[in-house]
Amino acid sequence: MINEHEILNAGILIVDDQQSNVLLVEEVLRDVGYACIASTNDPYAVCGLFKKNHYDLILLDLQMPGMDGFEVMEGLKGIETDGYLPVLVITAQPEHKLRALRAGAKDFVSKPFDLVEVRTRIHNMLEVRLLYRKLEYYNKVLEQTVLERTAELRESEARFRRLTELSSDWYWEQDEKGRFTKIFGPVLEMLGIRVDDALGKIRDDQGARWNEAEREILEANLAARRPFLDFVYSRIHPDNSRQYLMVSGEPMFDSYGRFTGYRGIGKDVTEKIRPNEESPANQ
Repeated sequence: MINEHEILNAGILIVDDQQSNVLLVEEVLRDVGYACIASTNDPYAVCGLFKKNHYDLILLDLQMPGMDGFEVMEGLKGIETDGYLPVLVITAQPEHKLRALRAGAKDFVSKPFDLVEVRTRIHNMLEVRLLYRKLEYYNKVLEQTVLERTAELRESEARFRRLTELSSDWYWEQDEKGRFTKIFGPVLEMLGIRVDDALGKIRDDQGARWNEAEREILEANLAARRPFLDFVYSRIHPDNSRQYLMVSGEPMFDSYGRFTGYRGIGKDVTEKIRPNEESPANQ
């Protein structure tokens, strides 16, 4: 929210070719506590002043010689490119009010001045303007935060993938329906398998036979959404050689506790298990 201190310290520019009108509006504003008031009688100077000071509010007279208020607003639009023109027009012509709003002004004050109306409109417009600026600031902070967090996540994922490569042969993820959504590492080339893109299922291109009993245990773990560690299962190739794979996995849940799938790592442990099978103690 915007407090009264912020409103009273907002930057205000009064633009009127009649110095008496400028002095009157200044007196009205200072009487209620506004502290940052500037003025000019020269409409040609407005754009330069606004570009330099970025006022929160411009009180703009429409009827000025040489360059009227409508022309001033056109110049301001080239500076205030976000589309919010902080202009409150001052006019004695009723037919100019609608035209001024269409030209980009946010409100108007009629001549001769009703001092209560002037103070109220200025206060309300400044409150909206400062809220708009605060929202704009928060959006920029949010955008920067998102960019920073995205970079952090990418860096974290890169580190995670590197650690996975060092500690295992592959990393995998499945969705809640058991379809593979991510596979990092050379598992497809190592095992001669592929993922069916349409179904997200593993296809074996080498004609190997999986140990069905072991597969059933693994599938039961997945179906029950249980974590498993260093589970070993095997397959037999057409040349009757046996290959052993070790996998670990854990179920994933969202912030509402809904199951979203599995993630885990895998490793070919054939070279570690085969010597034990061939040792004299196992013959």
